[in-house]
Order: sequence, then C-alpha cells, then structure tokens
Amino acid sequence: MSAHIRPAVTTLPAYVPGARPARSDIAKLSSNEMPYPIQDSVLDAVTAAARCAHRYPEMTGDTLRAALAARHGLSAETIAVGNGSTALIQHLLDTVCDDGDDVVMPWRSFEAYPICVAVAGARAVTVSLTADARQDVDALVNAVTPRTRLLMVCTPNNPTSTALTAAELGELLDRVSENVVVMVDEAYLDFVTDPAVGDATTLLAEHPHLVVSRTFSKAHALAGMRVGYLMGEAGLMGAVRSVATPFGVSLPAQAAALAALEPQALAETTRRAGLVAAERDRVVAALRESGWDVPDAQGNFYWLAVGQATTALARHCTEAGILVRPFAGEGVRVSVGRPEENDRVISALASWRARA
Repeated sequence: MSAHIRPAVTTLPAYVPGARPARSDIAKLSSNEMPYPIQDSVLDAVTAAARCAHRYPEMTGDTLRAALAARHGLSAETIAVGNGSTALIQHLLDTVCDDGDDVVMPWRSFEAYPICVAVAGARAVTVSLTADARQDVDALVNAVTPRTRLLMVCTPNNPTSTALTAAELGELLDRVSENVVVMVDEAYLDFVTDPAVGDATTLLAEHPHLVVSRTFSKAHALAGMRVGYLMGEAGLMGAVRSVATPFGVSLPAQAAALAALEPQALAETTRRAGLVAAERDRVVAALRESGWDVPDAQGNFYWLAVGQATTALARHCTEAGILVRPFAGEGVRVSVGRPEENDRVISALASWRARA
C-alpha cells in the first residue's frame, strides 16, 4: 500500500481487550463489566428508541447533558458527552495538545491512555506507581514541565484498583499550574467504599483546570451502549464538543443513559454497586487470608502483582474456567463477578499457591 500513514500510528501499542469466553460455563472476569444485566426500565427505553433508528440523535446530546447537569448541580455548558469515556479522553487530548506536547500519567494505569496521547501527537510521560500500587502525587506533580499540557490520573486506578484520597486530589490540583489541564478519570467511583477517597466533582468550582471523566459503562451496566461524559470549565468543554464526532452518542445510547438517570434506576445502580463492592471485599479478604498480597481495592476489580508468573497464572485461571486480564510481566487483574464465580476464583488462586 502506498498511502502515507503517520509514524505515530504505525508505532501505536496494541490495546488488548479482555478475553471472551468460548463456552457459557466460562466466568468472564476480564473486562471489569457488571455481573448484572441492563435494568428493565433502561431496556424499555432502548427498545423504544430503536424504533426511531431512521432518525439522527441529538448532535451533542443536549437532553442528556441537561440531565447530567441536574444530577451534578452544574451547567449543561460544562458537560460534553461522547461514545464512551475513552473517546472523550481522546477528544480532550486533541483539544489541548499540539505536536510534541507532554502528557503526564501514572503507570501502570489504563492502557488506552498512551495510545490516545500518541494519536494526539503528544508524548506520554509516565510516572511509576508506589510499591503498594498507588499513584504517587508528589512524583506526578514533579514530572510537570513547561511542555506539559495535561496531567491525567485514574481513581480508582485501572488495573490496580487503588484510589486517591480527597486530600491527595486537593494537593494535586493545588500544586499543578492552572495552564495545565488535570483530567481525573472516575470510571469506577461508584464502587468506592473508603470514606477517605475523593470525589473530583466536588472540586470543579474552585479549579478551572480540572476535568472529570465519568462513564455509564461500569456501575450502570451499559458497557455495550458506549456512553461517557466529561465535566469541566465551559469554554474547554465547548472546545471538546467542537472536536468530537458529530452525533457521537447513538439514539438508543442516549435513551439508555437518560433512563439510567431516573431516580428508581439510580437507586438500583447504587444497590448493585454495593453488592459488587461487598463481594470485592469478601474475595480480597479471602485471598489475603490464603497468603496473597492484594493492594487496597476500591474498583469492581482487584490486582495480583505476580510479575513474571503473570502468563502462567492467567493460564491456570483459564484452565479453571475463569478468564482474567493478564498484563505480561506485571500482574493479573480480576473483575468481580457473581458470588459463585468469585468462589471459583478463590479456589483457583488457592490451588495456585498450593502448587507454587
């Protein structure tokens, strides 16, 4: 093929999705999905919207933006919606980064971050996690230079599940200059049970350089609909909307998100997230009791830092009928499933330790 392809594209690292099961008896704990299906009221909204699939959705999701603004006590002008939070993070980077600019991020973190940065023509500056798999606020701040356009953090962090405290979030925003955008990805915030963990939306009013990313994919059980949103200063969010793909959230997806924001649906989402968090804590406690060193987990997943044994452990889990997400040479991320699936994980990991 003779077409020119940007070098930044040809050298992109591959995004590795969670493995898919070949049989119905396989526990798919590889993608941080909710173990519960779409709520009936949300499904009804999707079905009704599908009947109008010959029509375009709202171009920038104005009705959804208004509903999100009401939920968070914001103006609709401070919100941008898109085809999942990853797409919006890409749009944010495309908005603020010129070729050669720097983006500071923790590592290991969400594997899409360096891909998005490279697509935007910027350079990823990675900052190592601490020994206990947490994000190092001091090191992140010290990595900012005059070339830095954006600093991003993920809390709870994917894949380690550790979260930043409110004090750490405040320190980060206070110490980073207002000409550097600070993007806080809170895709998993609904599963947090530690009262010390921060909620970045409470800091939006006093920090105009803060952007908060949220999604309907996780606690709302809408991963297949692809709806996310950003919250930030009105001028910046307007610029993100101008960069974003027109009609980026489909008609059924907008309907699903709106239905998910109804009070009854939100109450059920909160209940389900609480069940998942309780299962997470049960599994982590059981693993620690059997000798595993598991970092504090606040997402709907937990992290096993097994280093060079990662591939072997993932294979062991697969043989036990469990799909996990390996990060070669680093560790294994396990999503929280239904109780019976989690029991299988506990058993499989106990047999691994016994064999080892």
